[in-house]
Amino acid sequence: MNSTHPDFAGTDIAALSDAQALNVLNANLNEPVKVLNGEVTELDSKRGFCRFRFEIVPAFCHSQGRICQGGFLTGMVDTAMAHAAMAKSNFAFAVPTLELKISFLEAAGPGFVIAEGRVLRWGGSVGFLDGDIKDDQGRLVVHATSTIKIVRPRE
Repeated sequence: MNSTHPDFAGTDIAALSDAQALNVLNANLNEPVKVLNGEVTELDSKRGFCRFRFEIVPAFCHSQGRICQGGFLTGMVDTAMAHAAMAKSNFAFAVPTLELKISFLEAAGPGFVIAEGRVLRWGGSVGFLDGDIKDDQGRLVVHATSTIKIVRPRE
């Protein structure tokens, strides 16, 4: 199946290795990922896994710029989970979120964080994902689970 996607400048990303796909993703980041200062650092389409590195800047923070607002962290972990699911489909399917549960376990402040997303179960029309964010000291900051709809392209 050709998985040419408008976000990837007409590239058939399914024909690429994970390392090549990672380069295409980083060269064609969508605006929300750019706003969140993100970059893909690891991709595994067989496992349905994606790792992002995000930079939390003071503008994302409250409490005199010390604590990242939860909506930004939610966007980061949702991005990692969605990209894990898209990788699982070789970027051929849309994967809108049906449900998202997020637990904020620690405060995160300005600096770099790592967000990982994983496909737990891939069904015919629904998928189950989980993800987490760790700060630059390896502390678990966020844990999330997500249910997605698997939307196949129309023939």
